[in-house]
Amino acid sequence: MALSEEYLNDDIHPIDIVETLAEHHDWDFDRVAEDQIAMAVEGQWRTYSITLAWSPYDETLRLICTFEMDPPEHAMPELYEGLNAVNDQCWAGSFSYWAEHKLMVYRYGLVLAGGQVASADQIDTMISAAVVASERYYPAFQLIAWAGKPPREALQIAIAEAYGRA
Repeated sequence: MALSEEYLNDDIHPIDIVETLAEHHDWDFDRVAEDQIAMAVEGQWRTYSITLAWSPYDETLRLICTFEMDPPEHAMPELYEGLNAVNDQCWAGSFSYWAEHKLMVYRYGLVLAGGQVASADQIDTMISAAVVASERYYPAFQLIAWAGKPPREALQIAIAEAYGRA
């Protein structure tokens, strides 16, 4: 049965769908408020903090996926150059660095204007895409920040498809 088959009622709250998905995947989560949920999703490189929030004002389901990163100050210009290059490759969502919180952030907003309803499959894909993008570019961000690799060289790691496991 597809995830979307569980939701036949169009009046279901998007965060209720996210909560059901979190339970389905056995992710740790906390329903922060009626319109917000926070989860921990395990990746290969690290555990990602994912928050989804529903804004009825602009009918947008917002996703924020974060992971800690505290690069040395001298690496910041190259890291920002790398972020720009990464965002050129990301069609859905974008990365930014929140220096005050020392967090790398992937953001995406699903606009559901006009009373549209997100399916469980759409939301599951949205969460998966955030984790996949974070996993894909995490090594490049690390190489830029701590190994002193130029962004172009570091991004070659992210672009290459890995086969198998070491």
